[in-house]
Amino acid sequence: MIRLNLSTEPRWVDLLPGLRLKAAPVTTAVMAAARADVSMEDIGPEAAKEELAVAMAQAVAGRVVTEWEGVGDEDGNPIPITPEGIHALLNIWPVFEAFQDQVLGPHLVLESEKNG
Repeated sequence: MIRLNLSTEPRWVDLLPGLRLKAAPVTTAVMAAARADVSMEDIGPEAAKEELAVAMAQAVAGRVVTEWEGVGDEDGNPIPITPEGIHALLNIWPVFEAFQDQVLGPHLVLESEKNG
């Protein structure tokens, strides 16, 4: 059975101690838009699955992350969300894995159940 959460409200997700993101739900429309993202065009067909996964996570995050806490510049001052900041944040392996598990994971489980 697929359990639907019909809430369209963003929710806070604790990725690591001291780091959390407020993210809108990942919908099929978000995933489709992320696939069409221009940054995905730079990735060739021979790219490793891992490279594709990071690029996709960055494209999705750019669409769903509305706020963050615990992200700062080199002096520790909070910084605003920018595409460059999202890309840099998701290039940190533990952050990427947590984002995959907690934000993308629930959507990916639903996609695989539809194909089962």
